[in-house]
Amino acid sequence: MSGHNKWSTIKRKKAVLDAKKGKIFSRIIKEIMIAVRQAGADPEANARLRLAIDNAKSANMPAENIERAIKKASGELEGQQLFEVVYEGYGPGGAAIIVEAATDNKNRTLQEIRHTFSKYGGTLGESKSVSWMFEHKGVITIKRDGKSEDEMMEIILDVGADDLITDEDFFQVKTSIEDFEHVRRALADKKLPIENASLQWIAKTNHELKKEDVEKFEKLMDAIEDCDDVQNVYTNAEIKE
Repeated sequence: MSGHNKWSTIKRKKAVLDAKKGKIFSRIIKEIMIAVRQAGADPEANARLRLAIDNAKSANMPAENIERAIKKASGELEGQQLFEVVYEGYGPGGAAIIVEAATDNKNRTLQEIRHTFSKYGGTLGESKSVSWMFEHKGVITIKRDGKSEDEMMEIILDVGADDLITDEDFFQVKTSIEDFEHVRRALADKKLPIENASLQWIAKTNHELKKEDVEKFEKLMDAIEDCDDVQNVYTNAEIKE
């Protein structure tokens, strides 16, 4: 079992706020469109699309929104062409940051991200400048619903997951990229209340921020996440209680 720090709690609370603001719908729609353009509009033949649709349903996105996004991406309806881009850099205090974005204009997004890093005391780096500090993993978030950690550990070992993080209200199940879809489907088959499932960048080791850097770092992270094209932001920052 792995531990976790205050940043995990902050991220989860922010995800709830994003959902209330409707941001999460926009991000899921972009993920659906990218998935379709990458591997087609059939969810049975496109694992990434199947995952995006499941996450859309978990977020209570209306079925017509999902269908419209698929049709736009497949050319049945007029829609923008999206590109996936990844940015890497450092925030105040030296913590590493990875930013995933989906954009129809790479130059515009690069300029916005670079400006945001600079404005809030960070530094945008080159490709691969910080990603070596992270592992790319599958992460499945499940409501606890009264289950004990021992019960959940037995389940995840049975389905072939790698690790379990236990929170007050949630479990986070980690898997390899290769086993992610198998584990996700196995957990869904067990009727577990899956809140979200995604591929994430997980820090190999945490970077503890000094007290004087915490506020500046959080302002940078908030500003990055407020950028319209940003899909996900990851960091190795550790904020002690």
